[in-house]
Amino acid sequence: MALISAALHIRAEYFGPQKHIYLFKPLTMAFIIVMALSLDPISDTYKILILIGLLFSVGGDIFLMLPQDRFVPGLVSFLIAHIFYIVAFAVEGDLPIVLWVAVPLLIFGAGMVAILLPTLGEMKIPVMVYMLVILTMGWMAIGRWLDTEQTGSWLAALGAVLFMASDAVLAYNRFKQPFHLSRLVILGTYFSAQWLIALSIMR
Repeated sequence: MALISAALHIRAEYFGPQKHIYLFKPLTMAFIIVMALSLDPISDTYKILILIGLLFSVGGDIFLMLPQDRFVPGLVSFLIAHIFYIVAFAVEGDLPIVLWVAVPLLIFGAGMVAILLPTLGEMKIPVMVYMLVILTMGWMAIGRWLDTEQTGSWLAALGAVLFMASDAVLAYNRFKQPFHLSRLVILGTYFSAQWLIALSIMR
């Protein structure tokens, strides 16, 4: 159901009507949350933290799809969601600091800064803070997977990578150069990321 709803939302982004965008974007996330609720968790705490992150993501989705420009509240909502994901990835005991994982992430982040910085204007600080948090989320997710080598941690790591890709394309499309396929790429990677992170709850 989440896949069908996501496909209908992406179609509405290109062909309308607008009311389908308002319907299917939160509905897709609702299906993902229902799936997450139904899973037998590796940890009750982990499940709760991921669910809270998913709920804040719904808030971010709603802000970003409103006709008025609510980019900053949407950014804050997703930033809070990522913080809950970070805590979830760190909650199961001592997580080793895998320094080499940070290197490609920092290179990726530096590349995005180099591309976006000249066009960010007054959004420089909010975007830089958000970028730091989502890179940390990716770092924690990948480090957890390398430490545990469990299926759930691999799903979370893949979801984190897709989330970073989605946000990178969103930022490029918004602040640098809009392109026609951007919504397909952004939403395809975003919904896949959230689905994988939710699926990582399972035992």
